[in-house]
Amino acid sequence: MIIVMNSSATKEEIQSVENILVNLGFKTHPIYGEIKTVIGAIGDKRLLDTEMIKNLPGVENLVPIMKPYKLASKELQQNKTIIEIGDLKIGGNELIVMAGPCAVEDEQVFYATAHKVKAAGAKILRGGAFKPRTSPYAFQGLEEQGLKMLDIARNETGLKIVTEVVDTRDVETVAKYSDILQIGARNMQNFRLLKEAGASNKPVLIKRGLSATIEEWLMAAEYVISTGNPNIILCERGIRTFETATRNTLDISAIPVVKELSHLPIIADPSHATGSWKYVNPLAKAAIAAGADGLIIEVHNDPAKAMCDGPQSLKPDKFKELMQELRTVALAVNRNI
Repeated sequence: MIIVMNSSATKEEIQSVENILVNLGFKTHPIYGEIKTVIGAIGDKRLLDTEMIKNLPGVENLVPIMKPYKLASKELQQNKTIIEIGDLKIGGNELIVMAGPCAVEDEQVFYATAHKVKAAGAKILRGGAFKPRTSPYAFQGLEEQGLKMLDIARNETGLKIVTEVVDTRDVETVAKYSDILQIGARNMQNFRLLKEAGASNKPVLIKRGLSATIEEWLMAAEYVISTGNPNIILCERGIRTFETATRNTLDISAIPVVKELSHLPIIADPSHATGSWKYVNPLAKAAIAAGADGLIIEVHNDPAKAMCDGPQSLKPDKFKELMQELRTVALAVNRNI
């Protein structure tokens, strides 16, 4: 339910409505506009005496939220959510590119790659310290040692850091080092992990699940927002279909659909979507043309020796070429990069 306050409502009247809703067991999410304030009330609507609320001082109207993802929906918030991390703004006019290797491995290779993606124009460094793998015998990541290497790279380059957290027990540790917590596709519906990540108050990047619908994906975001953390970045990384020519199928249509349904920023991951570096460039351009707010791309100094996902990683020189080409696409859709 959305409670629309009239333009002359005082701060005391707004607070009074909030207090009444909280006492009824509702979670409240006030949104202060230039002219009016609205209060999102999430809870059991059977407990709400709508006529009583309508007659409270300062209340103009009550509007039901029809979507199951109440807080992520544009029904509650029309204005785009823009996530600020230092001087970076994700979801604004500038397209933000996150780049780096799939996993933090060798120090020399990792730091060299970090400096090269920075020089090419990336604003955020990606790299997995914890690596959930299909096989229990595959490289699982350097864990906290890898997080410390990410921290060193951030200090050397000035890049922000995004890295995946895979277990509720690791959220505090990962949040200590990372600027953005990534929830991987396999954990999109790990609801306990979503809530723990949200409670960290760090921005949370949620990758779409392997076979998740857009509604299920937005419901995952709802778990994070319900903790009081509105800073969520959605990431379309391809879904599992019958096609075998690529690792997954990048759902370009998900980008404008999410833009229509939600106020949250959305980026695309053409590396995981295709599984092949040869297809990363065209899909990166397509995602920007479709309205994505940024990209997350795998880049490795020596993909042939990468301990995971080498075949889908761009070499630094190819990444530099892509960044130059993306500027033309960004300009065509009135964005900058």
